[in-house]
Amino acid sequence: MDFGKEKFYFVTIFITTLLLNDNCSKGSGGGNNSPSTTPISIPASIDSWLTYGDQSQLLQKQATQLSFNNSPNTNVFIDVDSTVTYQSIDGFGYTLTGGSAAVINQLNPTDKVSLLQELFGTGTNAISLSYLRISIGSSDLNATTFSYDDLANGQSDTLLTSFSLTNDKTDLIPLLQQILQINPSIKILATPWSAPVWMKDNNSTVGGSLQTQYYKVYAQYFIKYIQQMKALGITIDAVTLQNEPLNPSNNPSMLMTAQQQTDFIKNYVGPAFQAANIKTKIITYDHNCDQPNYPITVLNDAIAASFVDGSAFHLYAGDINALSTVHTSFPTKQLYFTEQYTASTGDFGGDLKWHLKNVIIGSMRNWSRNALEWNLASDVTYSPHTIGGCTTCKGALVISSGVSRNVGYYIIAHASKFVPAGSVRIYSNLSGNIQNVAFLTPTGQKVLIVENDGNTPVSFNIRYKTTWAPASLPAGAVATYVW
Repeated sequence: MDFGKEKFYFVTIFITTLLLNDNCSKGSGGGNNSPSTTPISIPASIDSWLTYGDQSQLLQKQATQLSFNNSPNTNVFIDVDSTVTYQSIDGFGYTLTGGSAAVINQLNPTDKVSLLQELFGTGTNAISLSYLRISIGSSDLNATTFSYDDLANGQSDTLLTSFSLTNDKTDLIPLLQQILQINPSIKILATPWSAPVWMKDNNSTVGGSLQTQYYKVYAQYFIKYIQQMKALGITIDAVTLQNEPLNPSNNPSMLMTAQQQTDFIKNYVGPAFQAANIKTKIITYDHNCDQPNYPITVLNDAIAASFVDGSAFHLYAGDINALSTVHTSFPTKQLYFTEQYTASTGDFGGDLKWHLKNVIIGSMRNWSRNALEWNLASDVTYSPHTIGGCTTCKGALVISSGVSRNVGYYIIAHASKFVPAGSVRIYSNLSGNIQNVAFLTPTGQKVLIVENDGNTPVSFNIRYKTTWAPASLPAGAVATYVW
């Protein structure tokens, strides 16, 4: 976290402001606290987009711009400093589950094209998603379980001669190819929910562990997947080696301890990727924030760490600050936030607040390069899903005869629409219940995402380069400010 410097930073800004006012009263001209007489460049007005917990405004651009000025008021300040930078941003998005792809593909061609442009395009009405996670084989939000090398009981395939992407060629792969036509630079992270059952010690899609005798074969399984997806025009930017490796209860799922994953990376996947000249990043962990010692264990092994780009997290348990715990131990390794779901039993306002505070603002302020919600789409019954898979996972979209946008859509859109890949997080201070995070985009725009986490309306000033713009937010509301 970067909270440690905020008190010092606030005092510095306060003193600077006093000096500016003093210089102005002495007729020094321009309001500049340096000896130069060159005037400070005053920012333009601020555009803003708001979403309210009661849904009366949904990513609504405000007709009136906020105005920068130096009029005194009693508001607290959010200071934004674009000269203080942190991590680069890879993007915002969702997991495109097999079920998500299936329901999107049920739309008529015109509606489907329109939706994909809205999700992945750059037009005025687009939310410009820049990052997707997909499953290697099935996730629990596919209609059925499968791997890319399923065999009859008692058989094995150590040469992977039966390896095939066929099960994903009906829905997922064609949809990805359409998405890539709209946004060729979108980043794709791929994650297995289970190895093929013949590689596991319980011969089941649920639970069990990868047998050590198949570590070498499973490393080649990843390589075949990456190579065959590449042949179809789909570049896999990164892989994690197991979704939720400490959760053996989902269908599909597989237990993989930190020691097992260290061995798998160090002695098999890392060297195999290197030998095959695979440039796809290897990301460790991909589970909850309550176990930061898992990725720390992997990264404490110098050889394993040499193959690892970073660590991935969910937040169904623990605290988002766990990302900073790992960052402090390994500051040169990257952090990723790869999954958080909204439930069919959830409340729009409550989910909006919690997810903006934790998934968007929290992950970014704790060094994550991305922020992903869970499934992009479902039908009205929160299907498809496997037997034993999630029955309450609410897609960002519900697809029936048309398209409905749920809270997950707005959670991500408040970032993805305004913060493209290649942006960098910049300094902003926290004050009371005003949760926020700021970015500098590749075109030089400043973006500030603010969530009022309190139960009463709040007024504040957005201060940038010694001038400020008064703003206010109702309780539980979210705003994105751009200048």
